[in-house]
Amino acid sequence: METFLGWFYKAFQPQKYSSLCGSPGGPPVTAQRLRLKDGRFLAYSESGVPKDKAQFKIILAHGFTGSRLDFLRASPEIIEEMGIYMVGYYRAGHGESDPNTRKWLGSEASDVEELADALELGQKFFLVGTSMGGYVVWACLKYIPHRLAGAALVAPVINYRWPRFPKDLSKEAYYQQAVGDQWLLRVAYYAPWLLNWWFRDRAISSGIFHQRRNISTLQGENESLHRDLMVMFGKWEFDPMDLPPPSFPVHLWQECEDGIVPASLQKYVSQRVGWIKYHEVPEGGHFLNAIPGFDDHLLKTLLLQP
Repeated sequence: METFLGWFYKAFQPQKYSSLCGSPGGPPVTAQRLRLKDGRFLAYSESGVPKDKAQFKIILAHGFTGSRLDFLRASPEIIEEMGIYMVGYYRAGHGESDPNTRKWLGSEASDVEELADALELGQKFFLVGTSMGGYVVWACLKYIPHRLAGAALVAPVINYRWPRFPKDLSKEAYYQQAVGDQWLLRVAYYAPWLLNWWFRDRAISSGIFHQRRNISTLQGENESLHRDLMVMFGKWEFDPMDLPPPSFPVHLWQECEDGIVPASLQKYVSQRVGWIKYHEVPEGGHFLNAIPGFDDHLLKTLLLQP
């Protein structure tokens, strides 16, 4: 019988990937992949009109347990008429993209830039980040703004510890979250080495979320979900509210009763910076892309409005 100390040791050890995708004994490679400058592979998938005929080229950053196949669900007529090319990719450590043990906000921006260069998307491209993928957009606004033609944040996850938030506002929004979510954020910030135990103790074992999670965590939860939480809710190298106005449009969509991301904080960020075009959605929850017609609206707004 396993001793308590043995269980305790295993529970608090981070789950490590046994093998990289495509290596002997590792998960098979089924996606298109490109090699980054540091040797890691990044998996991606393309959609829309052929790249050489596209008027608009968009990179998509997926959310928590997301996928390279999380394309915008726009109508084929809109895609064809506007000449839209999209590329989704697995962020570092997710799916078939190699883990990055030194993952931080700057490395996420670098991955986006290298993806754009490898696929020859041109000097400028559009970027859309959904939910947890929002921190990729913030990182690119900070580190590679010269490469963006426009950006969209769709219900982006908030870091409650961004310094520019008034303490009373941030605290009020924080305590409106479910108690379990409050503790998850505390663990991610103060004791990230406990995330392995936290996730095991609260494992989700059924439904679509479970299926997506299995695909996203092919190389271990530690290198995908845990690192996401540590980057998103850890100490940032900058506060998005200190970023200078970009030379291109930035849009943010938020549902007013989102149970995951407080609308009050999104409004504050948008009002504080002054250059974000804030769009409040009356209903739909956190997953706005599931609303019929929403992605058509997003594309027309991002790509056609001056």
